[in-house]
Amino acid sequence: MGTPWDATIVIFTEFYYWVTVVMMFLIHVGFCMYEVGVSRRRNHMHTLMKNTMAIPLVTITFFFFGWWIYFAFPSGFYWFNFVSDPIPYDPNKVAAPFSPLMATHLSGVSAIDTANGITAADTLNSPAVWHRLNGVFWAAFLLFSITTASIISGAVIERIRSGAFWLIAVLVGSVTWITDAAWGWSSTGWMVKYLGYHDAYASGVVHAIAGGAALATLIVLGPRIGKFRADGTPRDIPPHNPWLVTIGIFLIYTGFWGFYAACNIPMISPATIAGQITGETWTATNIYLAPTTLSAITFNFLMSLSGGMMAGYIISKGDAFWTYSLGLCGIIAASAGNDLYHPIQAMLIGAIVPCIVYKLHFWVERTFKIDDAVGAVAVHGYGGFMGVVVAGFVLWGTPSSPYADFATISPLGNFLGACIMFIVLGFIPTYILALILKAFGLLRVPREIEIAGLDIVGNEAYEAAVAEVKAAEREAAGALAAR
Repeated sequence: MGTPWDATIVIFTEFYYWVTVVMMFLIHVGFCMYEVGVSRRRNHMHTLMKNTMAIPLVTITFFFFGWWIYFAFPSGFYWFNFVSDPIPYDPNKVAAPFSPLMATHLSGVSAIDTANGITAADTLNSPAVWHRLNGVFWAAFLLFSITTASIISGAVIERIRSGAFWLIAVLVGSVTWITDAAWGWSSTGWMVKYLGYHDAYASGVVHAIAGGAALATLIVLGPRIGKFRADGTPRDIPPHNPWLVTIGIFLIYTGFWGFYAACNIPMISPATIAGQITGETWTATNIYLAPTTLSAITFNFLMSLSGGMMAGYIISKGDAFWTYSLGLCGIIAASAGNDLYHPIQAMLIGAIVPCIVYKLHFWVERTFKIDDAVGAVAVHGYGGFMGVVVAGFVLWGTPSSPYADFATISPLGNFLGACIMFIVLGFIPTYILALILKAFGLLRVPREIEIAGLDIVGNEAYEAAVAEVKAAEREAAGALAAR
């Protein structure tokens, strides 16, 4: 990054990301409360453990190969590159688990680093910088990874096997989402350079891919027992505890604020980066290294949240669950362009997209019998997809990046990008994995366990409860035959 990365700036940047990581962890506190509030009492512990154990699983796999993928594939894959541009960082030096940079350091390039081919040029032109920042950068991206996986968790509650969800979480959190980040959420990603893809705060990169993966899982998994009547009409299964849902979603809002801050680089002079066209200035930048400010995202975060909540209250006729969920959808819908939108644009996008999402959710539920317990596909998937597409129109012709030879933002580029996120990297890989799990009988819990409650497995009363369920089914069948 070419100049004065002195001690003050390095330490400030390290602390900045550390704080954003702590704030983002509140998202998962919120997810736990939110999902338990939605699920029924007999499934609470299963819901909690399914969600929380995804955190260590994605963390470990992201350390071993997820972070490496981000640096290895900005141009595509080794065997199928979309462009021939050289990789800017050697992933084996920066992000492989055996790299000296993936460990504790208190100094600059050492003899061990030199022996492994790491020089000052590999460490952002300052020997101390990458040693101090790699851990907090890794952690920020890790929290994005866990969030992407956890979005799927709420949609599939009360019927999926924990192991099946954990495999899906690792696939999405440590492979497919970080691949789309390398392509479209990187200053050198091929989608940014050739499509003009712009998604500053991850409408598509995190939310659309998670929504696509959730939809794929739900199609293969099937609805909860009793969700649909014999004539195919859906039953409403309201949240068990509205208070937990409310507090959970507000904690997600709070964590999302940290998420926004973590998408920025706090102090940088864009003019010092070779090939950029910006003037000399010190500012924050977005993930594409284009100038922005914390003031800009503060305006737009709050305006898009407010637009979503007000629209959600009106269209749902005051339903608390959907009012708060559509507030979250408002943020997601505006996130792709919230570094560049005017606050009124953010508010309007944050209000209009959730209204469409709300109607689309219930249409898909009725038409295709998709049982999304928390509306995750709608709020994150449809909201994120539409947010990326809308940004392509509203920001049409704006530079996607400060690099002069990169394509500008356009409707076509962002639409193609949204399709890559939702379908190519979100839906298709997860659908294949879910089909494989189902074929081996590993995707869904048995019927009697689902009826008795997933928490009863391992309990002394389990066999008795299963026997009672089977006896009740036989009795009902006998009464029907007697008619």
